[in-house]
This record gives sequence, C-alpha cells and structure tokens, in this order.
Amino acid sequence: MKLFYVALLDVYNEIEEEMEKQGYQYRPHYAIEVLLFSRTNTILMSTNIVITLMNGVQMKNQVRAYFDEAKWFHKRQISTMEEYMCIALPSLGYSLLTTLSFMGMGEIVTKEAFDWVINDPKIITTSSIIARFIDDMSSHKHLSKLKRGHVASGIECYMKQYGAYEEQVYNEFHYQIMNAWMDINQECLKPTAVPMPLLSRVLNLSRVMDVIYKEGDSYTHVGKVMKNNIGSLLIDSIV
Repeated sequence: MKLFYVALLDVYNEIEEEMEKQGYQYRPHYAIEVLLFSRTNTILMSTNIVITLMNGVQMKNQVRAYFDEAKWFHKRQISTMEEYMCIALPSLGYSLLTTLSFMGMGEIVTKEAFDWVINDPKIITTSSIIARFIDDMSSHKHLSKLKRGHVASGIECYMKQYGAYEEQVYNEFHYQIMNAWMDINQECLKPTAVPMPLLSRVLNLSRVMDVIYKEGDSYTHVGKVMKNNIGSLLIDSIV
C-alpha cells in the first residue's frame, strides 16, 4: 500500500506541474485533500439501516479503505452494514474521480466549486450508493458461481446482520438505488449548487455503472458489447 500511495503522489506532482502552466496551481491541492481526508455522516435508510457515509474531514483515505478491505478478506470478516458502507463507499473513489475530472475543465470550475466537491455533496454520496449496490449485486452473482475468495459484499453483510434471504437483499438494494436516482434528479434541478456541466460529471459516473453492469459484470469480463461501447465512444465517435 505504501508503494501504491507514493506512486499516486508522483502522479499528483505531474498534474500540479501541468496545472501551474495553465494558471490553476491551486487545483491539485483539492485533489490531494479528497485523497487524504473524509468525514462520516449518518443517514437513516428506509428499513432502518443506519449506514455511515464518507463526507470530508477525518483521516480515512482511499488507500486506507483498500487496506481495510484486504484485512476483512484475510480475516474472512463479514461486517455490519454500518461498518461495510463506511469503507465500501470511499473505496469506490467517486469523490476522487469527480475532483480529478474538474481539474482540466477550464474557467467554468471555480475555487468555490472545488470547495463544494471536496465536502462530498449529496449528489456524490447518492452516486456512490448506486455504484456500490449495483457492483455488489453483480459481483455477488458472479463470485457465487465461481466460488472465488473475495471480501464479503453488502449482500453477505445485510443477510448476516438482518437474517434476510438473498432475494430480500436484492429487493432492498434495488429500492435504495431507485431512491438514489431520485436524489440525483433533484440535485440536477435548477437552481443548482454548481454549473450543470460539473454535475454532469457526477451524473455520468452513475450512468456508466448502468452501462457496465446492464448485461452482467462487464467490468471484470469485458465482452463484445462493452468493447463495442468503448469503440463507439473513443474510436468511432460521432463528434
């Protein structure tokens, strides 16, 4: 993990040099902040699941989340949903990806916009929930077939904590995803906290999860459909 972290900081140094050339030398600071810090905020879900979500101040970085997941795997630990979401949302890296995507967007991104994004606004939290639950459901089906060793997903954590059947967990996760999409739609209604092109970056992170996992786990097993999607976007683009 130390090697990974040092290499990541080297990348940030390169980004800082490029941003300085463009007159945006303050921007890499925000990307480093979101890498290093998160705070916790408790949200009550419809079935009285209290989950801990990241939100920007106490030390709990991306690398730490990966390390905690590795420890759970080696201990064969099935955590509570509270413990699981506390680690599973930061490990997605949505705040990090969104902040990084802002850095090259030119003048439309102000210092205030960076202050907004590093404090994990609701749209990023809900986008992370969508990604987490979609990924958990898809990977659970795949890993169950392969009987491969893997850190316990939200499916196993929910089943153990609440004594639920697998089908009940899937129904609950689908319900939470539906609610999260409604929250994202609400955040995109005018007046918006930041310009719509910035919100679109977060929105597109959620959209891509639907594309990747619509026909199975196309992230782990890239098939013809996903290859064609990538080709249409990057090789045979209309624009």
